Parts: sequence; structure tokens; C-alpha cells
Amino acid sequence: MFFEEFTLERIDADGVELRVRYGGSGPPLLLLHGHPRTHATWHKVAPLLADRFTVVCPDLRGYGESAKPPTTPDHEPYSKRAMAGDCVALMRALGHERFAVAGHDRGAYVAIRTALDHSPAVSALIVMDAVPIGEALARCDARFAADWWHWFFFAQTAKPAERIINADPDVWYQATSEHMEPEAWADYQNAIHNPETVNAMMEDYRAGLGIDRAHDDADRAAGRRITCPTLVLWAAKDDMEELYGDPLAVWRDWAADLRGRRLDCGHHIAEEAPADLADAVAAFLAGVRGRA
Repeated sequence: MFFEEFTLERIDADGVELRVRYGGSGPPLLLLHGHPRTHATWHKVAPLLADRFTVVCPDLRGYGESAKPPTTPDHEPYSKRAMAGDCVALMRALGHERFAVAGHDRGAYVAIRTALDHSPAVSALIVMDAVPIGEALARCDARFAADWWHWFFFAQTAKPAERIINADPDVWYQATSEHMEPEAWADYQNAIHNPETVNAMMEDYRAGLGIDRAHDDADRAAGRRITCPTLVLWAAKDDMEELYGDPLAVWRDWAADLRGRRLDCGHHIAEEAPADLADAVAAFLAGVRGRA
């Protein structure tokens, strides 16, 4: 069943209402989705982890049915710093002062920022298919621009992407229901067909090329690193290895306690390889607890 025995609520996270599912028992684990998904992307993974962890799956601000604050010229309301603040406030509202956080795609950037800005609250970090935004942009070359051109299309404001996407969201995103249960597919469809959500998702990318990069660059210049145990996972059938060779080589400058693993699947790891992902997360967190 879809998120069986999970609770669905809307929770105020310091003034930003987030739609959240949570369930299970044990140490708290926050799961953060990517673009253009919602929390429903975890519908196969969360139940596999719920016997060992209290699993919390929100829609990020702007995404799904979470709040969509008005933006500003610097796009700060959609910065990963703002979203990380939401995460800490959400977990505190649920009674969790310290937690592990795992993020995929855009959610990975939020997870990274949470670990950097709120290190006392984060016991462990799990990143899927991502390097820090500042690192990706510093290494950007013609190949990256050709393969990841959507970053620059989404981020511009002179000719906003929203009009193109909203004209036919299904043609633009081209996802299929192959790896999604009907409820997850319906939630995804509702998200991409909501112009307010599409606008907020573009604001995420606009923040990414500006204020988010500035935050990453400032951390790098100051020598700030992620201090909690960090696991980097990447999909063999995505392009992380083509872009970076060994993704861990990029990450060594950012995390003091690092390990990684390659999973045999495509980009949407939680939907394509849920059992492998759940096993990797559980094994890593068990090891972290064993060393505590």
C-alpha cells in the first residue's frame, strides 16, 4: 500500500507550511526529493526503512503542495539556505533536535546546506547524484552546458521558462509511470500541471546559479567542511561518472568523513532501485551509530 501506516500532515516550519508524510520508529531520518518530484518519490523506499527509522518525507518549499513564498530579486526565498532552515524547523516541530538527512538531486543541495549551516542538528548526510552547486558550476565546461543546459534555461528571467513548460508539461518532462505507483504518479502529475509549482521550481534553479553558488563559494573560501559522516551515492546509468570521473574525488574537499557507492540504476534512484537504496542507507546509518 502507498505509504502504509504513514501520517500525512501540513506542518508549520517557522512560517512556511510544508506537506509532510512521516512514519516508522527509531532514529529520525529526513528524506528530501528532487526536481520535479514531490515527497511521493520515496513511496517505495520509506516503508523499507520504517522498521528501523522514523522517516520524514516533506515536499520542499515551492514543490508539490508545500507553501510557495513570494520571491525577491535575488531569489533568496528559494535558496537552499532557506530550505535548509525549513528542514530544521520541521524536524523540531516533530520533536527531532538531531537527525540524519538524505537528499536526491535538488534535495541533495538542500541536504548539503543543512549539514553545513546546521551541523549540530545533523548526525549524518546522504547525497544522491550530486556534487555541491558551487563545485558543479566552477567545473562547468561545454560538455556540462550541453548536457545540463536546463539549469541555465530554468534560471533565466529575461525569457522565463514557465511559459514553455506550462504549454505542455507532459511533453516537457516526459516522465512515465513505469516505476511509480498510481498515487505517486498522480501526485507528480498534479505538481507539474500547477503553474505556481512550476514557477517555484524555476525559482529554485534561479537561486542555484546565484545566491546558492555564493553560499557554496563562501564556504569553500573559508575552508568550511561537512563534519558529519557523509555517504555519496550515484546512479551508474546517470552521468555523474561521465562528468566527474570518480565523484568522491570532488567530494573529498567538502566532507571530512566520506564514503561512496555506485548503484546500478538510472537517475531516479528511489523509484528505480528502492531496495538497493534502502539497504545502502540503512547499512551506512548502522555504521554511524556503531561508531557513536
